[in-house]
Amino acid sequence: MSGGRLVITNIIGVVVILALLIWGGYYFTQKSNYISTDNAKVSGDLFTIVASSNGKITKFNVKDGQDVSKDEEVASLRTQNGSVSVAAPTDGRIIKTNVKEDEAVQAGESLASEIDMSKLFILANIDEDDVKDIKVGNDVDIVVDGDPNTTIDGKVDEIGSAANSIFSLTPSSNNNGNYTKVTQTIPVKISMSNYSEYVLPGMNAEIKISK
Repeated sequence: MSGGRLVITNIIGVVVILALLIWGGYYFTQKSNYISTDNAKVSGDLFTIVASSNGKITKFNVKDGQDVSKDEEVASLRTQNGSVSVAAPTDGRIIKTNVKEDEAVQAGESLASEIDMSKLFILANIDEDDVKDIKVGNDVDIVVDGDPNTTIDGKVDEIGSAANSIFSLTPSSNNNGNYTKVTQTIPVKISMSNYSEYVLPGMNAEIKISK
């Protein structure tokens, strides 16, 4: 090998080693100081607006995406005992309507669903091995797929008291005696303080929690 090629080879080797060292240092720093996951979604407190009695809808005053105020009339029902008004339980936005005017409804039937868009939060599923390093009040960096160029400030608000598998509709069984250990996840609720109108319930998110 000529001297020139040897020098170039050595330079490439040094560059590769430096790159590996930098990447290794970055990975170690991130792992030591942060807990990260993309197993997270935007959520909010869901309110279901229901019919208070059997009747027929004579007025339905809302549509998907409409903002409503607490106690604002959502619908009016004609019942055997007269007219009944159905009101919004809180300030928020109608995210889904389920009925139309002139439709007959039963008591307790869902007319619409509402979420307060000013109080959205993140629900993140954290590996059980990492939960011990998280405390309520820890700072969180959040990036939501609907607004990927913005880092949202967050804080750990609540840490679940049980793994998500406890609430599964189809829990795993071990009838044949074979057991495969599966890492469990714990739900963690994260508040958000500076999110934009592009952040909507159900959107995927990536989060980084400071230890």
